[in-house]
Amino acid sequence: MKKLYLAMIIGMGLPLLSACSSTNATPEPLVINMTMSEFAFSPNVIEPKVGQQVTINMMNTGALQHEIMFGRNMMMNNGQPDGCKTDMFSMAGMEPSVTFAGMDVMDEGKMMGQSGMQHGGYSVVMPTGDQTAQMTFTVTEDMMGEWEFGCFEQDGVHYTAGMVGTMRVSP
Repeated sequence: MKKLYLAMIIGMGLPLLSACSSTNATPEPLVINMTMSEFAFSPNVIEPKVGQQVTINMMNTGALQHEIMFGRNMMMNNGQPDGCKTDMFSMAGMEPSVTFAGMDVMDEGKMMGQSGMQHGGYSVVMPTGDQTAQMTFTVTEDMMGEWEFGCFEQDGVHYTAGMVGTMRVSP
């Protein structure tokens, strides 16, 4: 009888112990291959976890220049979408690492960083011509919840035409 109770206790305890250890483990890195085109991101939903390293391999397959910005509380300018009031990276106190394939450092500086357009926030601009870039960041607790990512090129026309997505960050 004692052996039966011991087996039951061990049998019930092991799943609890493994559940506790897995909640503290760092999630596996998330790699997303994203295309930008007229007028869409594919995929348009990203679901990382806090502590997860995210790498977004971006490719512009469209005929127009595109950008990506992550934020909340969209701003309007003359009735058109014009970026977000809350930039995800600024709010989290970080900048993602971004590299461009086939561009020199001077060109890279024009393609990323604080937006030179009217809207503020961190953006990566993808020129035409099948250009590729890689954005890498680690998700922080400050990023918990739902965020939008969008393209605000041509005074918000891209965003209005459907070039928008969602990032849901979970614990």
